[in-house]
Amino acid sequence: MSPSSRRLDDLLARDDARIAERGRTIALLHGRRTERAVILLHGMSASPAQFERFARDLHARGDNVLVPRLPRHGYRDRMTTALADLTADRLIRALHQYLAIGAELGAQVTIAGFSLGGLLAAWAAQHVGIDRAVAIAPFFGVAVLPNRWMNPLAELMLRLPNRFQWWDPLARERQQPEHGYPRYATHAIAQAYRIARTVLRDAARTAPLAAHVAIVTNASESAVNNRAIRRLYASWTAHRAAGVEMLALTGLPLSHDIIEPMRNPAVADRVYPHLLALLRGEGER
Repeated sequence: MSPSSRRLDDLLARDDARIAERGRTIALLHGRRTERAVILLHGMSASPAQFERFARDLHARGDNVLVPRLPRHGYRDRMTTALADLTADRLIRALHQYLAIGAELGAQVTIAGFSLGGLLAAWAAQHVGIDRAVAIAPFFGVAVLPNRWMNPLAELMLRLPNRFQWWDPLARERQQPEHGYPRYATHAIAQAYRIARTVLRDAARTAPLAAHVAIVTNASESAVNNRAIRRLYASWTAHRAAGVEMLALTGLPLSHDIIEPMRNPAVADRVYPHLLALLRGEGER
């Protein structure tokens, strides 16, 4: 049975001439529906190339793998203002499409993501009965801010004019890797927090629907709020201890991006085996 579908064809067709070569959706398929399909979601302002290494390794192990280009991402023009139009609703609609494609590609679906992608993986873990979800350094708030401030701050940001800020004010447009944008939109960050707020609220009320859930953090995290992530983990384990785990990686440098081989290759090499084991459920009791 071919895993090709109209949904997948439509997704691939969105990568027109405006999209950079390394910004395009990656679909590594075996020409049939496999036992497992893996969906990998990149971070804010990044692109599918962020997960290319994982995708090829998982495909070589027999999985169908989809690394979709998130909405408003991947444009050839790194200084694009496309992120100004990113919304929570647009992201969740896209996530539903990715999950529907995943169900066509594999008998079981695993979803994993980093940062914004990790937040979307956590949303799927909470709300969709998939087999496995792995949230890597998910965005549930800003590291330097108490999480109780995030909701009013996000709503204030949405009332103020949308601004573009440099991820690295020193490197500015020279920031690497080239397959990501060097800036983010303030409204995009606020819209992402609306999703985080929903996940935290729903996790406090009910158990996650995914059969297996894993959260990965860097103990030396520099950008996202690990306290909020621990709150999510506490809510999930309060409802259901089985099938929920959190891996706090220690000994890494002060950093957020722990998976991008073109930015922090030594860090990515150290983290990679842990993530691969979680994605494949290896070592579970």
